[in-house]
Amino acid sequence: MSDIVIKGHRGIGETVTGTALVAEDNFSARYDLDRIKGVFSRPAHKLCGQNYVGKILILDAAKGGVATSWMLREMTERNMAPAALLLNDANPIMAQGAAFADLPFMDRFEEDVTVAVRGTGYG
Repeated sequence: MSDIVIKGHRGIGETVTGTALVAEDNFSARYDLDRIKGVFSRPAHKLCGQNYVGKILILDAAKGGVATSWMLREMTERNMAPAALLLNDANPIMAQGAAFADLPFMDRFEEDVTVAVRGTGYG
């Protein structure tokens, strides 16, 4: 497969390549993840059971509050973080958390990124 280009808001961090986990679901570092085992753990999440470590997470919207910042940072310090986070809609806390964690991050795409990536056969 060839590379795809999806335009969005200028992101945070370095350019990354890798395997993507894609779901039309929201994202909370606090409520959706088992940060020790490195898997999505909320039973209702569409990626439940999937290992997220080193993967590019492509999801719909940020949810959650201030704990996100330190949780993302803690995950990167333990090498248990995703490679990058791409969201259709993010809140300032998620952007701050990604910057604090030195986690590549992008949001506000020209099209629904979860649909666009799935349509290419990548997700």
